[in-house]
Amino acid sequence: QVQWVESGGGSVQAGGSLRLSCATVGRTVARYATGWFRQAPGKEREPVAAISRNGLRTQYAESVKGRFTISRDHAKNTVYLQMDTLKPEDTAVYYCAADPASHQSNDYVPSSSDEYDYWGQGTQVTVSS
Repeated sequence: QVQWVESGGGSVQAGGSLRLSCATVGRTVARYATGWFRQAPGKEREPVAAISRNGLRTQYAESVKGRFTISRDHAKNTVYLQMDTLKPEDTAVYYCAADPASHQSNDYVPSSSDEYDYWGQGTQVTVSS
C-alpha cells in the first residue's frame, strides 16, 4: 500500500513560519507530481501549491503567493511546503497529494484535485492572532 505522510504542522502566532514535509513509504517521490491542499472547518478543500516531477514548474493559490514555497528534495524523498508570514486564515488541515502523471511530461503540474491518486492523512496548522 502506497503511503504519503505529512509532518511539521503545529501552532504558531501570526507572522510566524512552519515547514511541512510530505514523505512517501514504498515509493520514489521523484516519480510524482505533488500538491498541497488544505481544508478549514466548515469549508471545502482548496489547493495551495503544486510542483512538477522535475521541480521546474510550480503553481500557487493567490492567497499564498509570496508567502509559501513548495519544493522537493529527491535525495530525501520528500516534498516540502515552507509557509512564512502565516495568517489566522491559513489555519486548516493540510494534505499532500501525489499524481504519477504517467502520460504527462516531467514538468506537468496537475490542474485539478481529481488528478491526484494518493493522499496523506493531513497535518493540522493553527495560526493565532
